[in-house]
Amino acid sequence: MQLTFLGHAAWLVETGGKKLLFDPFLTGNPAATRQAGEIECDYVLISHAHGDHIGDAEAILRRTGATCVTTNEIAGDLSAKGIEAHGMHLGGKQTFDFGSVKLVVALHGSGIAGGHACGFLIESEGKKLYFAGDTALTTDMQLLRDVWGPIDIALLPVGSYFTMDVPDAAVACRFIEPRFCVPMHYGTFPLIAADIDDLRRRVAKESPKTEVVAIAPGQSHNF
Repeated sequence: MQLTFLGHAAWLVETGGKKLLFDPFLTGNPAATRQAGEIECDYVLISHAHGDHIGDAEAILRRTGATCVTTNEIAGDLSAKGIEAHGMHLGGKQTFDFGSVKLVVALHGSGIAGGHACGFLIESEGKKLYFAGDTALTTDMQLLRDVWGPIDIALLPVGSYFTMDVPDAAVACRFIEPRFCVPMHYGTFPLIAADIDDLRRRVAKESPKTEVVAIAPGQSHNF
């Protein structure tokens, strides 16, 4: 499973012979190292409809013909624009040709009327990837370990202000106990700066078996 960080909370995950694009905020993203028109993918997963997450999704979906997986309200909005999407909801799980997607709780605004933000639990190639999206710390994260675990990779926001901060993300690692914690949603703007060395120290205390792997925008890592 290869993860490429596109900046902010945008990721390209290559697994099961497919390319999964998460929260493709590229245009207007000062941390982005690639343009929306350069991205090729098979799936686009959208956690919520705030501009720094839904981003270039519509343009990428139209150009690539990729399959969209998102919440029901966002899927309905895309459908009204002529784009088909799998409109799922919290707790739902669906199998695709690369593996499965389960929508899990994220405590955050939806960015669209009547909706909910979500995170994604991906199972593919014998691994489990948790994409938290934008969320506050919640004890629901313990379900990832106790019911749906073990989790191999947890992509966690750490930039505070809009999401968890570093101390909360370290506690999240205690709840989840992933093999790897990969920080995101930090450093894009001065308002969400974060100390990743501090994250490493705190995670070492809270979840000693978890390794923090920080990936710079534009860089890839194989898990």
